[in-house]
Amino acid sequence: MRDGPTDPTGPTGALARWVADLALDQAPEDIRERAKYLLLDGVGCALVGAQLPWSRVATDAVTAMEATGDAIVIGTGRTTSPTAAAVLNSTFIQGFELDDFHPIAPLHSCSLVIPAVLSTAALVGGVTGADALTAAIAGFEVGPRVGHTLHGTQMLDRGWHSGPVFGTHTAAMAAGRLRGLSAAELEDALGLAATQSGGLMAAQYEAMSKRMQHGFAARNGFYAAGLAAAGYTGIKRVFEREYGGFLTVFGEGHAPEAAALTRGLGEYWETGVIMVKSYAAMGGLHAAIEAARTLRPSVSAADIARVDVTIGETVYKHGWWPPQRPLTPIGAQMHIGYAIAAAILDGAVLPEQFTPQRLDADDIWQLMGVTSVHLDPDLSDAPITERFGATVTVTTLDGVVHTDTVHRPHGAPDDPVTNAELLDKFRALADRVTTPARATAIADAVIGLDELDDITTLTDLLAAPVAGALD
Repeated sequence: MRDGPTDPTGPTGALARWVADLALDQAPEDIRERAKYLLLDGVGCALVGAQLPWSRVATDAVTAMEATGDAIVIGTGRTTSPTAAAVLNSTFIQGFELDDFHPIAPLHSCSLVIPAVLSTAALVGGVTGADALTAAIAGFEVGPRVGHTLHGTQMLDRGWHSGPVFGTHTAAMAAGRLRGLSAAELEDALGLAATQSGGLMAAQYEAMSKRMQHGFAARNGFYAAGLAAAGYTGIKRVFEREYGGFLTVFGEGHAPEAAALTRGLGEYWETGVIMVKSYAAMGGLHAAIEAARTLRPSVSAADIARVDVTIGETVYKHGWWPPQRPLTPIGAQMHIGYAIAAAILDGAVLPEQFTPQRLDADDIWQLMGVTSVHLDPDLSDAPITERFGATVTVTTLDGVVHTDTVHRPHGAPDDPVTNAELLDKFRALADRVTTPARATAIADAVIGLDELDDITTLTDLLAAPVAGALD
C-alpha cells in the first residue's frame, strides 16, 4: 500500500500531507476557540432550520428514498442513514441564510463540516470531541483555499454556486481527517470529491434546492472519504491535471492559481476569516443592510421618494434582478431590494421578515418599487476591504438626500462578530425553538467540545424535535 501521495510536493499532495499530519495543538489557541464558536453558530442555524416548511419537505423526501440508520437528523427526533443525515443536516444549517460564510472564497463552512463530522462519527463510532474539533478545523482551512485557487467570487460571477464547488473537498477533508486517513488516501479523497463538485446559482431565485446544494456537497465529501478509506481510488493530483483536472475545468478562462491551495498552511488560518452573519440574508447584502439601518432613524417610510443602492459586480449579479411579487423566501433572502426595504421598514432582516405575509406586504413592495440598484464597476478593482461595500441613498419627497456608505459590515475579518456576540446569536436562535435549559446544555457541550470523551454527548442533545421557527 502506498504511504504518501503521488507527488508529495505538488499542491494536491502537500495539502493531503498537511491534513493527515494535523494535530489539534498545532492550531493556535484563539483559532481552536474560534472554531468551537463557529460550530456553535452552525448548530444554532441547524436548530432554527430543522422545522422550517421547506426543511420538512426535504426531510420527508430524503428519508423516504434512503435506508434507515442511526445517524441523527438534527431537531427532528428522527434517524436515518449517514448519507441522508449529511444532506439534511446541511440543508437545515443553510435553511435560513443565517449561517457563516467566507467573504473572499464564498462558501458556508459549517454546512459542510458539521454534517460530514456527524455522519462520519455515526458510522465509525467512538469519536472524541478533540478529534471532531481537529477534523472541523481541517475543513475550515481546506474549503477557502480551494476557493482561492479559483479566485473565489469569480465563480459566483460566472453563475456557479461556489460553495458546492469548493465544498466537496471541505467535507471530504473533515471526514477523512476524522477517519485518520493517510496522506495517500486523502489524495484519493480529494480526487473523489473534486469529480463531484458542482452547483448552479440560478437556484437562488425560487428553488428550495438552494438550501440543499451544500448538502449535496457534504454528502459527496462524506462519500469520498469513505470510498478512499475502503481503498477505492480517486483522481491523483486532481489540482494539477491539465486534462480534466479540477482547476483546468472550473478555472477555464480565469487563470486559476494552484499555489493558493497551500499558501500559508499552518501559518495563516482561514478559520479566523470566516464571517458570522447578523442577518438572515445573502452575505453580500450585509453592507447595504447596515447602511439602510443607519439611515432608518433619519427618514420616515411615508416620506421616501426613492432609494438608490450602489454595489460592486459580484453582489450586483448575485443580488439584483427584476422581482416578481411575491418573492419566495429564498429569493427574498438573495434580493437586495427586498433586504433594503425590510431593513428600512422593520429595522431587521431576520426570520420574521420572511413569513408569507411579510413577503407579500404592500409597504415592502411599495418601497421596492422606488428602489434602484446601480453597478459601480470600479469596485471590482477596489481594495479587498471595500470591494463588497455598498452605498445607500434615500431621497425624501421634499428633496432631502440621506446617504450612508458601508465598506465592510460588522462581521468582516477586521471587525468580527465576537465570540460573546456569537453566543448571544445562538441563544436568540435556539431559544425560539427549544427550551433554555436544552440550549444551555448544547452551548456548553460545543464550547467544551475538546473535552468531550465522546461526541454522542452532543448528538444526543441535538436529536430531539424542536419547534418550527415560522409556525
